[in-house]
Amino acid sequence: MNTVTFRDETLTRERMQAIIAAHPRAAVFESCTFDHGDFSRLDMDGFQFNQCSVTGTSWLAASLEESQWTKCRGSQCDFSSALLSDARFSHCDLNNSHWRRATLSSVQFQHCKLTGAHLQEVTGWALEFRDCLLVSADLRGMSFRKAQLEGMDFSEAELSGCDFRDAVFNGGSLRNAQTRLTRFEGADLRGTDISGLNVMDAKLFKKAVISQRQAAAALASFGLIVA
Repeated sequence: MNTVTFRDETLTRERMQAIIAAHPRAAVFESCTFDHGDFSRLDMDGFQFNQCSVTGTSWLAASLEESQWTKCRGSQCDFSSALLSDARFSHCDLNNSHWRRATLSSVQFQHCKLTGAHLQEVTGWALEFRDCLLVSADLRGMSFRKAQLEGMDFSEAELSGCDFRDAVFNGGSLRNAQTRLTRFEGADLRGTDISGLNVMDAKLFKKAVISQRQAAAALASFGLIVA
């Protein structure tokens, strides 16, 4: 399929509707501005967004399956209830964005900033994060079961009810994350900062693996001295 590229434009809803009608699945946006626009419920499957600004933009319930987002920036954008299966986000800055009830099957986030993002009640499988900042993000109830978590910073994040069973953490941090009813059974936590977590709760951490250094720090937090 031949793509059509749009550069340095400020996009309105009406302009996007015309592009969708003329170039379904074939539009590429380079350095375009979507700030505070309303693109809710539009069908933009397969579109590509490169170095675009999306601050405060609404993609509410839009169809964005197989879309690609590279070096885009924009806090407070809203992907709630959007269809994003097989989408790719790379080197994007989407702090304080909203993703509630979005469909994220086989979505990849690589080297993205998602500090303060809201990802409650998202659905889908094979969601992949790599080298992302999720500091203070709300991820309640998400499943990371058997995931390979590379360089993930979950510091201060709301992880209550999440499933990390059999996950492997390589780098990153869980420092002071909220983990009420979060499951870590069988997880390999040796490669991440777990300060502030109660790993002594055997029910939630059964067969989880931590290092001797981490074990000593956990015991010290209970006032015990490892001699």
